[in-house]
Amino acid sequence: MLRLNQVKIKTEHNRAQLVNKAAELLRVPAGDILDMKIVRQSVDARKKPDLFYSYSLDVTVKNEDRVLHKFKGRENLVCKSVPVSYRFPKSGNKRQEHRTVIAGLGPAGLFCGYFLALHGYRPILLERGKCVEERQRDVEEFWRTGVLNPASNVQFGEGGAGTFSDGKLNTLVKDKDGRNAAVLETFVRFGAKESICYEAKPHIGTDVLRDVVRNMRNEIVRLGGEVRFQSQVTDLEIQEGRIRAAVINGNEKIPCEQMVLAIGHSARDTFSMLYENQVPMEAKSFAVGLRVEHPQVMINESQYGRKEPGKLGAAAYKVTAKGENGRGVYSFCMCPGGYVVNASSEEGCTAVNGMSYSGRNGSSANSAVIVSVTPEDFGSEHPLAGIEFQRRLERKAYELGQGKIPAQRYEVFKKQVVHDRKWGGGSNVEEMAEGTETSVENNDMQAFLPQCKGGYVWADVSKILPKECNEAFVDGMEAFGKQIQGFNSPDTILLGVESRTSSPVRIGRDDTLQSAIRGLYPCGEGAGYAGGITSAAMDGLRVAEMIAEEYAPWQ
Repeated sequence: MLRLNQVKIKTEHNRAQLVNKAAELLRVPAGDILDMKIVRQSVDARKKPDLFYSYSLDVTVKNEDRVLHKFKGRENLVCKSVPVSYRFPKSGNKRQEHRTVIAGLGPAGLFCGYFLALHGYRPILLERGKCVEERQRDVEEFWRTGVLNPASNVQFGEGGAGTFSDGKLNTLVKDKDGRNAAVLETFVRFGAKESICYEAKPHIGTDVLRDVVRNMRNEIVRLGGEVRFQSQVTDLEIQEGRIRAAVINGNEKIPCEQMVLAIGHSARDTFSMLYENQVPMEAKSFAVGLRVEHPQVMINESQYGRKEPGKLGAAAYKVTAKGENGRGVYSFCMCPGGYVVNASSEEGCTAVNGMSYSGRNGSSANSAVIVSVTPEDFGSEHPLAGIEFQRRLERKAYELGQGKIPAQRYEVFKKQVVHDRKWGGGSNVEEMAEGTETSVENNDMQAFLPQCKGGYVWADVSKILPKECNEAFVDGMEAFGKQIQGFNSPDTILLGVESRTSSPVRIGRDDTLQSAIRGLYPCGEGAGYAGGITSAAMDGLRVAEMIAEEYAPWQ
């Protein structure tokens, strides 16, 4: 089998045309191609509005060695294909006294539990929130009424925080062992579209992701695993430096010698419990900012050269810059055709996120524009200082919006920040905070209003972030306006606060992926070892491998 790279073809094509293009590049008759598999597909928009796909293909062809010889010295175009096949490790011999316990049913815990169950370990999975069906009803009720269920919301429940997001599955993690492919293939097995295995920027959308999560849970149970909802780990029993049991809901004890901490980035009370149990952890850098919203047609035109994207679907973007004060500024979790959602999980705090359905057919494009912060910004050297830093911002957002999402036009926000930068604060432009009138002659921006899940109010959003973050944010927006026309339009909408970009804590672990508390496996995004759905799932898979290498399947 040969790997054929840089296959460029118009986006409007069928499989037969792709085969013919591959044959042309290989300089063989189309009939000599016996089989063809798409390895990677990306969009080439350098000559917009003429749009192309660029493919890498695995091709089975007659007289393979002869064809390969034609391209000697041009291996970047044609070479032998060496597919990476994922292999779960051979089981160890040590007998488990009790079944492995997994705390958290986000992607890290879910994939760890699924692969352990698949290989006979029958793990016990504990989720503090509800099953995805009940969780969806609670979240929609919160968006409709503003009444928060602290135990069942956008952050807590089956599937984790990513369940109410765009369902992006791309990752920058290197995949020399095939874990990324194994994760994507598992998603397909449980209901995702097959194209996520080769798309450069795969996504499945919140609606499909909920089905996949439910299907995976049912399979874990069928394989002998146990899944328990509304079961929060409230304490640990530790003896002689080893985990011995997990305490559930303050009154039930589950004995265990291996416990996976896949708790997610918002389990603040659990972090406090771990700290009290002297589990080693430290504050880590992350980023905070605001959701930025534009008309999707404006982003399509910038990225594709046309407002209607056709089969390509709503256009995405990724932008980065550096503020004058040296802070990094970048877009995060971009949601084409999506919504800004109230993602709060604590009373008196407001946090936002972005969400798209699989069709990405909403009228708005949004992303978080975020600014890097470090432990030096937190005001304390305490390991949990980053959590308190987040809370301060979320409380400000809650007060400004009176429980709803505070929103502001960029023109007004920028004037306030520029004023503060020049004069050091003092008076403000709060009387302009609503900014409901458009101020530019841009048909795409006319009458453009927030597209939210949950209520919003116009407010002075410049009061949420620290001054240095506001300044870097404006520097970033101005730089992004040079990359994407209209990005820094006066009528761009800002909504806040985006504070849950990643965990503010890292729980220490060694080369065996265990904490200094032996048998305790910090895992996924909450523990500080992942940054999205796929990387968290891959980390869960790594932890499952470590447990399997040491222990025999459950008898």
